[in-house]
Amino acid sequence: MSFPASAPGSPEAYVLGVGMTPFGRHLDRSLADLATGAVREALSDACVGYEAVQAVIVGNAVQGAMDGQHGIRGQLMLRDLPLGTVPVVNVENACASASSALHLAVAYVGSGMADVVLAVGAEKMVSLDRQRSLDAFSGSWDESGREETLAGLAAFGRATPVPAGVEELAARSVFMDIYAAFARQHMALWGSTVEQFAAVSAKNHDHSVHNPRAQYRRPFTVEEVLAGRTIAWPLTLPMCSPVSDGAAAALICSPAAADRLGRGRAVRIRASVLGHGGGWTGAEPDEHVSARTAQRLWATAGVGPEDVDVAEVHDATAVGEVQQIEHLGLVPRGDGGPAAERGETRIGGRIPVNPSGGLESRGHPIGATGLAQVHELVTQLRGEAGPRQVEGARLAVAENGGGLIGLEEAAVAMTVLEAPARR
Repeated sequence: MSFPASAPGSPEAYVLGVGMTPFGRHLDRSLADLATGAVREALSDACVGYEAVQAVIVGNAVQGAMDGQHGIRGQLMLRDLPLGTVPVVNVENACASASSALHLAVAYVGSGMADVVLAVGAEKMVSLDRQRSLDAFSGSWDESGREETLAGLAAFGRATPVPAGVEELAARSVFMDIYAAFARQHMALWGSTVEQFAAVSAKNHDHSVHNPRAQYRRPFTVEEVLAGRTIAWPLTLPMCSPVSDGAAAALICSPAAADRLGRGRAVRIRASVLGHGGGWTGAEPDEHVSARTAQRLWATAGVGPEDVDVAEVHDATAVGEVQQIEHLGLVPRGDGGPAAERGETRIGGRIPVNPSGGLESRGHPIGATGLAQVHELVTQLRGEAGPRQVEGARLAVAENGGGLIGLEEAAVAMTVLEAPARR
């Protein structure tokens, strides 16, 4: 399959190499160790040395909250690498930090300021003090309007009341309450069921069995997902992403650099877009920041959701996947849950989603997640994913959300990737 040229204004850029640590609990590894490990692998994958790198964009969200390191995070992460004096730019965009770093790397290359730019995302969130890990999420919503936001979310989810007698986990991230409200609203609006959310989760856990970098590699049945401990109804533990450590990186280059360094396995970035939200009232789904950003994404990429072969989306909980594949147009409104039940979003289905296992099972070190999605999709488009390979994958989309303002994500990053030309 060949695709039309991207729309004007979309810089032509390529992913030359990717690297990623295993995600999980890494109490014995420093943030710098994780970040440099991902960088070394990305450069090795691209078959280039450090001297090729002309700038570095580093995504990280919570090291200020976790360690008090509020500034110069990227410089500290990478100080032991022989990068000379190239610029290092730090990016914080909540859970969309890594994909925002990618977006800025593409913009850097597109501007002509550099031919080869390294995008890195890294996070250490696991702590012996579990409450510190949970509190780190709080800075990604409006702290000054906390009570107003909680009241709005409660009203949003009220159409589907929490059943009497349900016991929810006391110690949980505030974002689990946010997603629970989203789930209850989706149930009321579209008739989604807890069983459908469980089908999403079971599918992602099954996918992760074949991903050696995933935090969890245990398969789950729908019944086992439903039997899990309730975190915030209707979400059970297997439906929710864990607290994680990890890092991912991608080497981004211009067409000229791809020609010079070797295009053989280079994956084209057809479009990279960012959006910000906060004004959605919940009344019209197509006005949600993700839906509006998706419209811009497809226009920029010169393709549509019907052309996509594989997707990685932000499933911080199972309902997140349901919402985002609907916003992207990969399935009709209200069909995200039923599509999972029908097997359409499994590997081998009509539109495989989260073949990596997603955030629910691969893990979610929030400053690294967006580049972990890109790592998976690049691997898929090269045909190098082994037992989890989506056959014939030629076009891929990634969606990565971050933070909350009101009833929608504060930041949304989306990327369309195209496979290397077949020889």
